[in-house]
Amino acid sequence: MGAAALPAQFADWFRRRGWQPRDHQLALIAKSRARRSTLLIAPTGAGKTLAGFLPSLIALTEGPSPKQGAGLRTLYVSPLKALAEDISRNLVAPVAEMGLKVSIETRTGDTSAARRARQRVKPPQILLTTPEQVALMLSNADAGYTFADLDTVILDELHALAPSKRGDLLSLGLARLNTFAPGLMTLGLSATVARPSELLSYLVPQHAPDDSRALADLVIAPGGAEPEIDILEIEEPVPWSGHSARYAMHEIYRAIRMHKTTLVFVNTRMQAELVFQELWRINDEGLPIALHHGSLDKVRRLKVEAAMAEGRLRAVVATSTLDLGIDWGDVDLVVNVGAPKGASRLAQRIGRANHRLDEPSAALLVPANRFEVLECRAALDAAKAGEQDAVISRSGALDVLAQHVLGMACHAPFKPDELYEEVRSASPYAALTRARFDRVIDFVATGGYALKSYERFARLRPTDDGRLRLAHPRLVSQYRMNAGTIVEAPMIKIRLVGRRRARRKTGKPGAAPTLMGGRVLGEVEEYFIEQLAPGNTFVFAGEILRFEGLAETEAFVTRAPGADAMIPSYAGGKFPLSTHLAKRVRAMLADRTQWADLPTPVAEWLGLQQDYSQLPGTDDVLVETFPRRSRHFMVAYPFEGRLAHQTLGMLLTRRLERAGARPLGFVANDYGLAGWGLGDLTARIADGSLDLERLCDEDMLGDDLETWLAESSLMRRTFRTVAVIAGLIERRHPGKEKSGRQVTMSTDLIYNVLRRHDPGHILLEAAWEDAATGLLDIARLGQFLARARGRIRHQALDRVSPLAVPILLEIGVEPVGRLTREDLLREAAEELIAEATRADGGHQNGDAREKHDTTAGAEARAPRRR
Repeated sequence: MGAAALPAQFADWFRRRGWQPRDHQLALIAKSRARRSTLLIAPTGAGKTLAGFLPSLIALTEGPSPKQGAGLRTLYVSPLKALAEDISRNLVAPVAEMGLKVSIETRTGDTSAARRARQRVKPPQILLTTPEQVALMLSNADAGYTFADLDTVILDELHALAPSKRGDLLSLGLARLNTFAPGLMTLGLSATVARPSELLSYLVPQHAPDDSRALADLVIAPGGAEPEIDILEIEEPVPWSGHSARYAMHEIYRAIRMHKTTLVFVNTRMQAELVFQELWRINDEGLPIALHHGSLDKVRRLKVEAAMAEGRLRAVVATSTLDLGIDWGDVDLVVNVGAPKGASRLAQRIGRANHRLDEPSAALLVPANRFEVLECRAALDAAKAGEQDAVISRSGALDVLAQHVLGMACHAPFKPDELYEEVRSASPYAALTRARFDRVIDFVATGGYALKSYERFARLRPTDDGRLRLAHPRLVSQYRMNAGTIVEAPMIKIRLVGRRRARRKTGKPGAAPTLMGGRVLGEVEEYFIEQLAPGNTFVFAGEILRFEGLAETEAFVTRAPGADAMIPSYAGGKFPLSTHLAKRVRAMLADRTQWADLPTPVAEWLGLQQDYSQLPGTDDVLVETFPRRSRHFMVAYPFEGRLAHQTLGMLLTRRLERAGARPLGFVANDYGLAGWGLGDLTARIADGSLDLERLCDEDMLGDDLETWLAESSLMRRTFRTVAVIAGLIERRHPGKEKSGRQVTMSTDLIYNVLRRHDPGHILLEAAWEDAATGLLDIARLGQFLARARGRIRHQALDRVSPLAVPILLEIGVEPVGRLTREDLLREAAEELIAEATRADGGHQNGDAREKHDTTAGAEARAPRRR
């Protein structure tokens, strides 16, 4: 199909722009005319979003089809509210320029209730929305009317949605849409993925009688210009630990000055606040720099997005809220502060710069500490090799299914047999057994065996014709207020008031202000606010604020410029180190020839490690033991990510305790873990009373794991999330919202009841599956333990090693940091490295160390360099 086959209005528009339609855009038009669901994989800047919309725009202008009505024709679903708004801006303009009479609207959590109600009665032809809004729309009694004319669903950034509970929820919604609109065509738009087949099945109904619809078609666009990626190297040594990258702020600011528009990406909201604060502190030229993350108030976020789209900002410091598909053509540099954690995420973020296929994206990686230098180098090499590390395939979550079942009951009474077949047509639930489905239905209907005697858990009632209906109409509003799969910690609104008025209205010290005015800046997690006393200062929304008091779910604050302030930390938003990058980092450590590409201080650090201990190999595992300040330490370097290391640390602590080693605690980061206690680990390994191979045996993932989980608070937290998603506990009620303490008390009570009286409850099962795949990363830990078998290399030392310094700096780190914390870390690091490399005794005990040096595997360690 050539450009001439485009309708005249479209061909003329391309010509006026000086563009030619790309082959993959024309291919998607041809696939759509053949009514073939299709997955388009294209690099950033390839025009994949326009490719997704072109078939619908053409169909809406070519005249009515047998299926076409006056209602909603195309549903566009994106993972981010900001992305939906961005697409609206970039779609409305071409439609207007072509003179197309097509109605386009957005619907997100920020859309007013009045507008959402009007969209139900008079929907636009194209609606841009999010997975949560799709679920809410499907729960309406008139959903069948709303979607009766639906012709096409566009799933943008599908690679980001599919491997999550949001993707599970969307897949169930897509299954219901296929019931409402048989013959529905689905177009998936994705960045490059390792295994496209994982996404193809997501687009079409599984177990369909018509085999021709069992698979979607695949269109792959050619790659664009190779990105230009640099790793920041300056004379200032990279810090040993920490995540703020304060040492590099002047260089980042210089880069902002040299470019038209810069996106500064960070991995957490805490980092976003700190980096923005540091950039603003040195912003002597008053450059317009903004802050964007998910906890900021909606109005502030929309203002930043609008200013960015209009080219009025020189830089935006942002989290993942802006790293998917946002198309701002003026962005000519992406700065990634901290390690990217994965090659796919790095490629996604870099693609925000020079958002055009034929122009290279420019990016600057700024490692925040020495281990991150290694990770950034590994990520750069992976990007050049075109590696992808995103994991897509998953089994659908049971708590999400329970929420969907209740949503379908809100729409209308249903027959379980029919709903089961519909649910199995969703790719993540294709293997769902009828027995598990029935257990989910029983839970939604009665709460399950241990809870069915309580009326409050009865949500479904049988009808005479074999259907299940809602037990009470109020359940509709409860469902709608609590729908969704993103369960953050309970939040407190931050309201800014005038200092003088706040003091007058607050009254006695510590009392909550009675003043209800002031501007809402956003939200902070409840646990952080609870530890503040009036007068404490913290950073939020780019400002230093003084806490004045708390009134219900609102914290009142005043400005306190110049104060040393705490930085709120958030439970979510931390990305694990990908397995691909971990393997590359281990290979880099083992191959001295690769050190030439590293900054001199980092290469010297690795050289010191080789002098005073040894370096981990590509496939083996280094374990060091040494005494320090009346404690005995064990440091391991698996390079398997923080989640797997934390689980390993918990299980090792239990085993060490049973072995009489008297452990006291442990810390972990993405690269290794350190445990300490009162027992002399080096001596016990030397005399054979402590066997490292036995200590790290794979059987720790059996009884040890189950016993620890049963006793841990982690399982309670996991159950709390599952219970909220499944609708067992409502966070919000009309006119009020439960506090975090109320939700915790409710879920903990139910958790105890179920463990005692109904240990096979479906939600306990769901919580275990969640913990295994998420918080514990058990699959990855299992792979590590298998890799470590026979390959543990023990190094006995008389002091801390250079490589252990960054890990030991994690000990005692406050969960809530301060702006001055980097200075304290620097001092502690200097003390530790001086201790590790001091001359007295540095090599005098070499023979003793050799005596205690054991190798559990068959391969002997390399001689220590002198």
